[in-house]
Amino acid sequence: MGRVAVSRSDSKGRRSPRSVRERVPAGDMPVRVQGKHMAVTDALRQYATTKLAKLPRHFDRIQDAQVVFSVSRNRSVGRAQVVEVTVWCDGLVLRAEEHSDDMYASIDRAVEKLERQIEKYRSRIIEKRRLDESRRRRREHQSAEAALRAEPDPEADVSAPRVVRTKRFAMKPMAADEALLQMELLGHVFFVFRNATTQQVNVLYKRLDGDYGLIEPEG
Repeated sequence: MGRVAVSRSDSKGRRSPRSVRERVPAGDMPVRVQGKHMAVTDALRQYATTKLAKLPRHFDRIQDAQVVFSVSRNRSVGRAQVVEVTVWCDGLVLRAEEHSDDMYASIDRAVEKLERQIEKYRSRIIEKRRLDESRRRRREHQSAEAALRAEPDPEADVSAPRVVRTKRFAMKPMAADEALLQMELLGHVFFVFRNATTQQVNVLYKRLDGDYGLIEPEG
């Protein structure tokens, strides 16, 4: 027998028109849980928030999420258990709606659909970053060639370069592949991070051939 959510009813067996809303934290991502004309059990709410908590692992720009549970009539499955999930990212809204004869299965399908949408969007971002980086390198190369062709200015300032900016930031321990994804999303050509395995500071950088290099301290 499938697991289903139980609708709210009064002492006369009538369904209450009120919705049930709760905000449950999924990691650092707030999740709003709502039952449309039905009560949401603790087990169902926990299952949904646990599934959604995994989404930021795929895409860290996710800021907020909402889950709406409802029950509707459907020819193929009878009383359809419906799940609507909306996820707000940085300037992007993703939505997924699924129904089945089991609310837990509907949650699984909705989250899987969101994961596909996130992967598609993330791939587009990475590809755009690569194209932008390629164009930037081309412009730098053209500028360098133009500078080499230009005659040197005897009055030009030949003083040595100096440090003009210092940047400090907290380093979260992570694996190299996670650091690579962060670097791609930020559009940087290098990324400093603390290796989760060795707890040492590593530097990930982009090579001229398009591949990546990893600098690790010795000893």
